[in-house]
Amino acid sequence: MWFSTKAMPSYEAILSATASLTASVILLRTIANDFIPESIKDRLFLHLHKISSSLSSQLTVVIEESDGLTANQVFHAANVYLGEKLSSSTPRIKVNKPQKEKRLQVTTDKNQEMVDVFKGVKLKWVLLSTSRNHVLKKNNKNGVLKEEIRYFELSFHKKNREMVLGSYLPYLLQKAKEIKEKNKTLKLHTVDYNGTDYWGSINLDHPASFDTMAMDPAVKTALIEDLDRFSRRREFYRRVGKAWKRGYLLYGPPGTGKSSLVAAMANYLKFDVYDLDLKEIQCNSDLRRLLIGTGNGSIIVIEDIDTSLDSAEDDKVTLSGLLNFIDGLWSSCGDERIIVFTTNHKDRLDPVLLRPGRMDMHLHMSYCTFSGFKTLASNYLRIQDHQLFGEINGWLDKVQATPAEVAGELMKCEDPDVALRGLIKWFHNRANTEMQDGSLNI
Repeated sequence: MWFSTKAMPSYEAILSATASLTASVILLRTIANDFIPESIKDRLFLHLHKISSSLSSQLTVVIEESDGLTANQVFHAANVYLGEKLSSSTPRIKVNKPQKEKRLQVTTDKNQEMVDVFKGVKLKWVLLSTSRNHVLKKNNKNGVLKEEIRYFELSFHKKNREMVLGSYLPYLLQKAKEIKEKNKTLKLHTVDYNGTDYWGSINLDHPASFDTMAMDPAVKTALIEDLDRFSRRREFYRRVGKAWKRGYLLYGPPGTGKSSLVAAMANYLKFDVYDLDLKEIQCNSDLRRLLIGTGNGSIIVIEDIDTSLDSAEDDKVTLSGLLNFIDGLWSSCGDERIIVFTTNHKDRLDPVLLRPGRMDMHLHMSYCTFSGFKTLASNYLRIQDHQLFGEINGWLDKVQATPAEVAGELMKCEDPDVALRGLIKWFHNRANTEMQDGSLNI
């Protein structure tokens, strides 16, 4: 049987045709960017991109913005990571500054190809979008809601598949986390039924730090060590089969710095704070939705826990609903979460709340000690020692004073002599009052 060689194009001819077609695709893409209206450009670019991809030995990984109701962490990490990789030669970029943020957010725009290099391998990124129509029914009338669906396409040679999935993408996730932590503006979130996921937020600009906290040094050291241990034990929690979370109970009289300690913890860990006022929540199902809406790496604060549940109505948040929130199946919805409870009366709490797994570490926020006073004197008066310190130490052994009360007296004057004598006078007055009612500690 004979075959005509004229019917079979040579290898060189095939290579030349492929190169010519690829060049044509690139030329058409350039023309599209410069002359074609935006309404048509996205669809045209998508078709050209598919043609170009089909002519190569490249593998393409599609990274969608979300999977149903769940955000895709890889998509958002890529957006952050590539925003830091933008060069002066990038023809189009997106710049955004949310009202509550301090920095400009610079990200790649749609249809802009970017090349990254990892371990000598070139990886091509492009952000694309398509649309999907949803039919809505309201008052027996149909309407159409158009939803934009964004996704990244990551292309590379097929032989590098395992390296990209096993090394590059985990590297990208870690780098994006570092970038976000470096640029992060801490947020204070409060319950807001009109907000996204029932949360509203403002910037958290509280200046508290562990250095400025007037608390027992041993308690402070133990807390810092516990937070450090918690932060680095992701694999440990996974290995032992527990949700990566930890609960703290701050208890003590008013004015002992419980709220300031929460701010110090947030600043130390770079965690957002979610202020969960149980009185504002309508039912247990809303409590679960609020939990889902909290971000990873966050502190959830439930203040005055001893009164929050007592005042709740029958159809509002229940103790069983709260327990499921902090220790049930729903508690595993997210990673690296800290739950802080505060109370002025630990003895009023239900014992089921106090056990490990719910309130893992109990921290007594005491009246001002001499060590705490020296921290306050350093903060407010910028002094480390003074001839009146000994007398003040004696008063602190006899008179119960909260750090807030001591700080209030020190703030009245910048002159250390005047401020400290004013504090001693305040101790005299407090002692006279306590002596009259029989509560002075002699």
